[in-house]
Amino acid sequence: MQRGNLNDLVAFLAVGTERSFTKAAAKLGVSQSALSHTIRELEARLGVRLLTRTTRSVSPTEAGERLIGTVGPRLEEIEAELEALRELRQKPAGTIRITATDYAADTILWPKLAKFLRSIRTSRSRSSSTTA
Repeated sequence: MQRGNLNDLVAFLAVGTERSFTKAAAKLGVSQSALSHTIRELEARLGVRLLTRTTRSVSPTEAGERLIGTVGPRLEEIEAELEALRELRQKPAGTIRITATDYAADTILWPKLAKFLRSIRTSRSRSSSTTA
């Protein structure tokens, strides 16, 4: 198979699961014409018909059902993982390096850091006990 655009598969999955070009186009924010063109190009690239179209309905062919069943869950997994990565942007992470004199470290930094670390341990132990 030639390397196609992932968006073509997303478009096909939308039409295949909605069983409607109108609903899928609205969901994807594209025109029905553009969506139909995308599906035709995907079918041509794959060399197999994925959808049976009539004036009243759209339904996946056997090949289309197979593609929905195999690719659909994987794309959902990819989307879920991308969402999990987006959540990481909200949480600060990494190493913090502080250069300070012994006096500043002993009198200011360590007391504040100790209090902060205790609060983290307390909040983690609470969340662990509520999930267990």
